Amino acid sequence: MADFTVRRTATTRWSDNDMYGHLNNAVYYQLFDAAINGWIIEHSGLDPVAAPSVGVVAESGCRYFEQVQFPQALEVGIRVARLGRTSVTYDLGLFPAGLPETAAVAARGRWVHVYVDRDTRRPVPIPDELRRLFESATG
Repeated sequence: MADFTVRRTATTRWSDNDMYGHLNNAVYYQLFDAAINGWIIEHSGLDPVAAPSVGVVAESGCRYFEQVQFPQALEVGIRVARLGRTSVTYDLGLFPAGLPETAAVAARGRWVHVYVDRDTRRPVPIPDELRRLFESATG
């Protein structure tokens, strides 16, 4: 967890478990998406409904190492791995909450947002207020 500059809490839900009694693989993407966008909205003042540019997911991936299930409190670690002119790449870690900083990661994720004009859907430079936020989370 120490490798991640941003930490967000998450809680599993009963409906997240699959027939094998652990989180369905698709739920990890929902947790990552909520953590990233919650952090951006809370710390930049971004209004995702009215902003002239939006970050769209251009790439995502996840590697699974430990089982996660309901009920379980989690922490999502976020670190900006690459900051380009129009895109940002996040490294993500999913950890059971309350464990030491050295605890093993349950899952690792990668997420790329490309910022596009809301109307034309063409890439645009990352807005300055978001760029400052992303710079604060580089690792």
